Amino acid sequence: MHPYALITGASSGIGLALAEALARRGRNLILVARQREALDSIACELTQRFGVEVLFRVCDLAEPLQLSGLLHELEQSELSIDLLINSAGVGTCGAFVAQDWRGEQQLIEVNILALARLCHALGTVMAGQGSGQILNIASLAGFHPGPGMSNYHASKAYVLHFSEGLREELKEYGVKVSVLCPGPTRSAFFRSAQIDSTRLEGAKRMMSAEEVALITVNALEKNRAIIIPGWRNRLWSVAPRLAPRWLVRKIAARLNRTFSRC
Repeated sequence: MHPYALITGASSGIGLALAEALARRGRNLILVARQREALDSIACELTQRFGVEVLFRVCDLAEPLQLSGLLHELEQSELSIDLLINSAGVGTCGAFVAQDWRGEQQLIEVNILALARLCHALGTVMAGQGSGQILNIASLAGFHPGPGMSNYHASKAYVLHFSEGLREELKEYGVKVSVLCPGPTRSAFFRSAQIDSTRLEGAKRMMSAEEVALITVNALEKNRAIIIPGWRNRLWSVAPRLAPRWLVRKIAARLNRTFSRC
């Protein structure tokens, strides 16, 4: 039985683009997201276009019981997963104390807790088998604090640092771990997080999800630790280390206010 790549957040954005890029390379897939109709349509299309097997599971990762059910189903099945891609993510904007707590909790549940739980469950299996690969999707936001999106930036800093640590821990078991830190990418994220991407589009600073996916898949084949698509984004990832922390906070706050619609 050929192994599968499991991708969360696979119904849109970078997750969907990665699913297509991997299917193009002949990889069987398990797609995870909340939207059943979208997953059904995507699975049918990828199967017809590339002749791969595409399964899907409907799961809201912000609901711990649903995630437990997904993990139990995977454990009981005979499906072999050799690549885990944690692409699901939630963003909010505006002053933290002004936000509805349910939205902030959902962000933590999806961006941090679900990601860590999937890494623990599938990483344990991969370590026992002596092989496998994990890709966690962070963001350039993980390299610096972000007033106006404080919880989001903090969650991506967790993903970045967690992934780097996990890489070293699992290396001796033959499991590879990488973290993707994209800059602004055309996707539904901006709309759901109530961020105005018009200026980014006008300045041609945004990459397409397909561009990011292609760079990422090539980097995974080379086992890159930290994947930052685009030279502008690589430059921005270094900049916070060169400037005083107070200045980094001020600049980030100004940028987040500029693009926020909150």
